[in-house]
Amino acid sequence: MGSMQDWLGAQARVRSRRGLVRSTVPRPDVSHLDASRTDASRNGAAVLDTAVLDSPLLDLASNDYLGLAADPRLQAAGIAAVARYGTGARSSRVVTGTHPVHAELEAELAALTGQPAALAFSSGYTANLGILTALGGPGTLIVRDEHAHASLIDGARLSRSPLEVFPHGDLEALARLLAQRSQPRAVVVIESIYSVLGDAADVAATAELCAEYDALLVVDEAHGIGVAGGGRGAVHAAGLAGAEHVVLTTTLSKALGAQGGAVLGSAALREHLVNTARSFIFDTALAPCAAAAAAEACRIIAAEPGRVESVARNAALIAGALGLEQAAGAVQSVPVGPATRAAGLAARLEEAGVLVGCFRPPSVPDGISRLRLTARADLSPEQLRAAAALIRTLLSLTEVPA
Repeated sequence: MGSMQDWLGAQARVRSRRGLVRSTVPRPDVSHLDASRTDASRNGAAVLDTAVLDSPLLDLASNDYLGLAADPRLQAAGIAAVARYGTGARSSRVVTGTHPVHAELEAELAALTGQPAALAFSSGYTANLGILTALGGPGTLIVRDEHAHASLIDGARLSRSPLEVFPHGDLEALARLLAQRSQPRAVVVIESIYSVLGDAADVAATAELCAEYDALLVVDEAHGIGVAGGGRGAVHAAGLAGAEHVVLTTTLSKALGAQGGAVLGSAALREHLVNTARSFIFDTALAPCAAAAAAEACRIIAAEPGRVESVARNAALIAGALGLEQAAGAVQSVPVGPATRAAGLAARLEEAGVLVGCFRPPSVPDGISRLRLTARADLSPEQLRAAAALIRTLLSLTEVPA
């Protein structure tokens, strides 16, 4: 019988062989670069000239879609919250962890999205766990899109509900599953914009189908808030804000530039979650600093539509420069084949001065790994064109060592 240490070592060797090793090693700070300049080629690819710059990396990997994470207004709001409430919430929301800043955040989220009520969680992951486990059980069928995020997969598993999975975006398959159900209740789970392919769900048609079959639609707007519908999200854009059979979840850590998550829907749903969602009741409340920063981000998004428009322009620029069909949101996805090639390309791009996302199994199926490029609002056309040129050069190489 092998020991646990032997097994851990064997698993590490398998990951290395398959190009699936991930790292949490801190990178140098990433910021804006004058990417219009290049120096001599390195291993067949142009390299960004970063000698006179404070940061060696151009960030095309993070989810800071609107460039708000370092915005002085969010920083000031967070600092003021720390001064008033301290560095942590100190307990669960249902004990003493609820502070006025949490109510402020929930009001701003509701106003931005047009929803009647909101409930803040410590992360988008716990928000998804909370909504599905609180609504689930033997009498509730959960039907989810096969491309749903890991947090939605885990929430469905933990819900104790019967579960069905339908092919990505296949509304005919969804209709058949809903029509055949034997459970009195059903919850359909989709994302408004999917984080890997960057494609958008047909929210309006899915909601119409759910209404026809008396099902609740849960839409994860993690990549929609701040990006779609003028920043108010894809549900708002579909004219479904406040619809009783549509519930939103979101994260505060992407376009909102902070940390945390939320569920948005009716007041009755919020009250149910406060009393039944285990990932809310038994979790320490969201830190006041993050809540204050996210509330400020909501106000900025509503007041500065130009930021959202910049995301779309930059997404179009990236897609055009790389010959891609433009994706729906900030994420532009470049298929590169096996995981080893994706990892090698990402490493070479980082060496050349461009940080990109590298999506490999289990994030995507084997054989269709991708480079994931984020069209952030605060990047210039010159930066994006130079980065795209580097990517095109590397993609043209027949072999890219891991």
